[in-house]
Amino acid sequence: MTANTQTAVPGFLLLEDGTLFLGRLQAPLAMPAVAEVVFTTSMSGYQETFTDPSYRGQIVVMTSTMIGNYGVNAADAESARPQIAGVVVRELSASYSNHRAEQGLGAWLGGARIPVLSEVDTRRLTRHLRTVGVMRGVIATGGDPLPEHRRELEASPLMSGRDLATVVTTKERYVWGDANAKRHIVAYDYGIKRNILRMFEARGCRVTVVPSTTPASEVLAAKPDGVFLSNGPGDPEAVGYAPDAIRAIANAGLPVFGICLGHQLLGIAFGGKTKKLSYGHRGGNHPVKDLISGEVLITSQNHGFAVEGDAQGIPGAPALQVTHLNLNDGTVEGLRHRTLAVFGVQYHPEAAPGPHDAVPHFDEFLRAVAGSATS
Repeated sequence: MTANTQTAVPGFLLLEDGTLFLGRLQAPLAMPAVAEVVFTTSMSGYQETFTDPSYRGQIVVMTSTMIGNYGVNAADAESARPQIAGVVVRELSASYSNHRAEQGLGAWLGGARIPVLSEVDTRRLTRHLRTVGVMRGVIATGGDPLPEHRRELEASPLMSGRDLATVVTTKERYVWGDANAKRHIVAYDYGIKRNILRMFEARGCRVTVVPSTTPASEVLAAKPDGVFLSNGPGDPEAVGYAPDAIRAIANAGLPVFGICLGHQLLGIAFGGKTKKLSYGHRGGNHPVKDLISGEVLITSQNHGFAVEGDAQGIPGAPALQVTHLNLNDGTVEGLRHRTLAVFGVQYHPEAAPGPHDAVPHFDEFLRAVAGSATS
């Protein structure tokens, strides 16, 4: 068992509605952290959460009471570094124990200059966000907010209208997997998670990852067997360059599979709209019903926007069929084109550490790829 080296100073989280939560920071902050405040119900996988680019520009509240007890390691990261703006926890474990651990969570986040506010009543904070809705907040040192903290909070951008895909995307294309793999997939990086790439690699695919703004002509020129649309942060309606490219690729006859933001962009590409949810879906225990099989999947989710629609369809998008619904609030969780080999899901079949109920979606996509190759 290894100890986390921590210092503690007074700190606070101030929400834009004026609600104040006091706690302790590992060290004084040079600059306040200002971002949208969201919560996740995942009880494990905190490192995967904090390195998921879909959390870019957000302060994440962990509802599980103790965080950090198994440390962190390089292998489990979903991107090159922590993507979050800050973390709020009830208790940051003072020690960690795991045979795979390489570092303590507090030291790892501290090295990335990500503030961790602990000793917060996260139950009260989560209930408040569920009641009022997610909102912007500021984490800062001290016991009382200063006027400049409130000014920074009021000046911070809203999540609605923000294209963050262009912020987190790769700047240059790169290849993941065996260069001699039988199948070649082009993946649009709107904030892609590494485990998605691992899942394709494990299924015998070579993946060419391209920047979010890559024109359809460049993708088609690469002659892939299929195209993947990744997860990512921000408002899907703000990713205005994506729908035309997606339609062109789909209409060219290539199988297309989208996850999370990729799913939302598919909805927009074929005439649908998206909406911002009050507090979103974030965690590893969200029940989703497959409307075709009747099966219920337990899924991992991380999104604040959803495609408008219900079991009857998606308004403005008659070519799309709704395939999955969220059993908690009835929001659209899956869609499929009625004539093209195109489908998407709002949840994460690549979830690490899990659940794994939705993993077969990767095989479903590769069956479509194989069918397209022989047709």
